[in-house]
Amino acid sequence: MKSCLIVDDSTVVRTVARCILEDMDYIVDEAEDGQEAFDKCRHEMPDAILLDWNMPVMSGLEFLKLLRAYVGGDKPRIVYCTVENDIGVIAMALKAGASDYMMKPFDRAVLEAKFEMAA
Repeated sequence: MKSCLIVDDSTVVRTVARCILEDMDYIVDEAEDGQEAFDKCRHEMPDAILLDWNMPVMSGLEFLKLLRAYVGGDKPRIVYCTVENDIGVIAMALKAGASDYMMKPFDRAVLEAKFEMAA
């Protein structure tokens, strides 16, 4: 079974994403910010990460850069999730190592499409 870490400061987003990903047979863990996510990745690297852009403590972009520089941090498929409709923000995430991106709010079909590739 594949594992996914959902990194988002919104409980609602984490809950919705967890339900969808568990239906896709992912083992799911959650983190509320980039620092908590990085600590979890150092303990056990997931196969995939759903990563929010704007969070307290450590932003998604900071986490992404830190993780990709970490040993084994090149492995997870990272889907960057943002409400920003700014191509510059998306380009920064892809340049920093995001595998893909999607816009919030998302629905089941969009999330499934982004994570079927990693399954």
